[in-house]
Amino acid sequence: MSTWMFLIPISLGLGIVGLGAFFWSLKNNQYEDIAGAAHRILDADEDR
Repeated sequence: MSTWMFLIPISLGLGIVGLGAFFWSLKNNQYEDIAGAAHRILDADEDR
């Protein structure tokens, strides 16, 4: 029973940290141009 009292707050804290990181990435427009990144990878070798 004592391990549950230790693991439950840790798992809730990690979940809140992950949710905060997700909202931070939305705020900073990390998901703005997903298709453009795939095209930039394919076009990167043209300069060489």
